[in-house]
Amino acid sequence: MANSSPAILPISNPQTTTDVTTTTTQQSAVRSLFSQISGTVRSGLSNSRPWPELVDRSAFSKPESISEATLRVRKNYAYFRINYISIITVVLAISLLTNPLSLFLLAGLLAAWFFLYIFRSASDPPLIILGRQFSDRETLVGLIASTVVVIFLTSVGSVLVSALMVGVAIVCLHGAFRAPEDLFLDEQEPQAGVPGFLSYFTGAAPAAPPVPARI
Repeated sequence: MANSSPAILPISNPQTTTDVTTTTTQQSAVRSLFSQISGTVRSGLSNSRPWPELVDRSAFSKPESISEATLRVRKNYAYFRINYISIITVVLAISLLTNPLSLFLLAGLLAAWFFLYIFRSASDPPLIILGRQFSDRETLVGLIASTVVVIFLTSVGSVLVSALMVGVAIVCLHGAFRAPEDLFLDEQEPQAGVPGFLSYFTGAAPAAPPVPARI
């Protein structure tokens, strides 16, 4: 009778198992983040005002004074807030797309923050670069230093600031020349109830309970 070969037991590598678990956790966190961002964007865009109302030429007129222009900007921003934020976002996106180097540096910086700090948990193995192990504190210091270098010592900072200035200028010009007389009723309705956390500060005091009459 031929001798049967001994059974070979599978051997698992703990390091490989840990790496797979970490990768799976990070992928789940990324999917959750993008799902939350997309949900927030869809919810915000659903609350935006109609764009034809934003660019209605019959509603544009020159303000008579700086104070009137300031008042128009405040009232138009309260009404077209989501539209204005969308305009500034589009200006930022165009500025970054026309500056590939700035876009690449900013994307790399955000990816480093997400994968090296935000998505890391206490059970993840320490960061090792070129054979040197870095603690969470050292990683955070390195990310902060990298952020300062990318924002202030490269073209990323100037691109972002310039885009924000252009976007805010567009919003202010539109708000100053767009007469908000037809928006007053729509603006006053939500303020009547003082929704949200402002009701805790401006809400009236609750009425006192009725005192029972004496017999």
